[in-house]
Amino acid sequence: MVSVAGVVVTFNRLQKLKTVIASIEAQTHAVETLFVIDNASTDGTAEYLASLETSVPLEVVTMSTNSGGAGGFSEGMLRGYASGADHVWIMDDDCYPKPEALESLIAGFDGAVQELGGDVPFACSVVEFTDGSICEMNNPVTTWDWGRLLVKGQNNVMVTACSFVSVLIPRWAIAEYGLPYSEYFIWFDDREYTLRLTARCPGVQVLDSVVVHDMGDNRGVNFAMVDRKSLWKFSYGVRNEASWQLHHRGFLYFIEFGARLFVSLHRGRVPLDLRAKLLGKWLKGITFNPKVRYPEAEAA
Repeated sequence: MVSVAGVVVTFNRLQKLKTVIASIEAQTHAVETLFVIDNASTDGTAEYLASLETSVPLEVVTMSTNSGGAGGFSEGMLRGYASGADHVWIMDDDCYPKPEALESLIAGFDGAVQELGGDVPFACSVVEFTDGSICEMNNPVTTWDWGRLLVKGQNNVMVTACSFVSVLIPRWAIAEYGLPYSEYFIWFDDREYTLRLTARCPGVQVLDSVVVHDMGDNRGVNFAMVDRKSLWKFSYGVRNEASWQLHHRGFLYFIEFGARLFVSLHRGRVPLDLRAKLLGKWLKGITFNPKVRYPEAEAA
């Protein structure tokens, strides 16, 4: 049987984390080990996990400080890889996979490999909101020929990028392409990483693998929405994408991203002081350029 290491990254969402763990325990294809990466939570998560008995082997990794989603996923994928599992299945602490989600991911991935070859780098789930509608911020980016597998009778759509809300990544892809940039902390880490993986071959979204994302508001995000409360998240997003555009695509893409940022902030009538801070983060992308970490090197 295909072995899968599950990875859940959590920070101060104890009640939702309980539902995530229960959902993973209920899978028709059991995970071999569940790694819970606790980003230095202060809401009793550590105490709960220390006394928790689960039907699947559980390993809790308590980070010394909050490393953000990016740091948590990087650590979790490293642990999953080191466990020797064939695949690593990653998700947030508010992602509730339906019972057949993992089994369907594995079947969908295997079907895609049979049609496209062994370079398929990941399979992701359909992400629903709590009311059963599509989750606006978790829609993957499809390829121009997204229906190529559908016409072959598969329930898969070809994609180039997705969010880290239920993604199955084969062991070989982690070995070859490395880990997510932990330095990103939050935002754009999932987009960068899945784009990195699909440089050679698309991934797939498996349409009969479904998870529920229990997030606050079901809406997407764009730079016109910046306010003082959300500025800190957008700051990471701007810096991270600016760095990626410049260092991985080129100077003209960096300039184009800056122009899009400027226009979006203007259209959203974002306060001038917040615009200035985000444009400063765009410039920060010039010197911010983290390096890929590989699991074999980390273990050496």
